[in-house]
Amino acid sequence: MSAEENTNVQPETSAELNKDRRNWLIATSVMGGIGGAGVVLPLVNTFAPSEKAKAAGAPVEMDITGMQPGELRTIEWRGKPVWVIRRTPEQVADLTKNDANLADPKSERSPDALTPVYARNEGRSIKPEYFVGVGICSHLGCSPNAKFDKGAQPSLPGDWLGGFLCPCHGSTFDMAGRVFKNKPAPDNLEVPPHMYLTDTKILIGEDKKA
Repeated sequence: MSAEENTNVQPETSAELNKDRRNWLIATSVMGGIGGAGVVLPLVNTFAPSEKAKAAGAPVEMDITGMQPGELRTIEWRGKPVWVIRRTPEQVADLTKNDANLADPKSERSPDALTPVYARNEGRSIKPEYFVGVGICSHLGCSPNAKFDKGAQPSLPGDWLGGFLCPCHGSTFDMAGRVFKNKPAPDNLEVPPHMYLTDTKILIGEDKKA
C-alpha cells in the first residue's frame, strides 16, 4: 500500500473512532440519567403517606365546599365512615327538644373516647351547623341510616325530629349523634378529633388548633 493510500485511510479510521467514542459517551450519560431517576423516584415515594399509615390513623381532609343544609357527606378515616352533616337551622333548634329522651344528652359517658372537649355542647360540634361523627353504632358496630325527615316512619316514633336509625337492632340517635333511652346502643356516636383548616376544609384525625 502506498503512502498516499495510507493517508487516505487514517482520517477515516480516526473519524470512526471519534464517532464511536461520542456515541458511547452519550449512551453512558443517558443510562446514568435513568439510573439516577431510578434512585430518586423511590425516595420521593417515601414522603407520601402509605396505605398502612392512613389505616393507622393519618388525618384526612374533607372538602365541604357547596354543602347544602340537610346534606350529609362521608369520608373514610381509620377504616371507618365519618359523616359531615350540615344541619339546617331548624335541626339545630330542635336539638334541645330531645334532651329528656336521650340516654346521655350532655355527652358525659366516656368523654375522652367519644367526645372531644370542644364538642361537649348541645350540638357536639365546633360550629353549630356542622356535625362531624363516626357513622358506627355503639352497639355492635353497624352503620346507622340517615333519617332526617320529621314525623312517624317505620321503626320511628310519631314525634321524631330527625336523626339516625340503626337497622340492626333499632337504636336511634338524634342529629348530634346522641343515643335515645332504652335502646341497645349504650353510648352516643363518636365525635372524632377534627379541626377547620379553612371555612370549607375540615381535617379529621387531628385537632391541635381546635
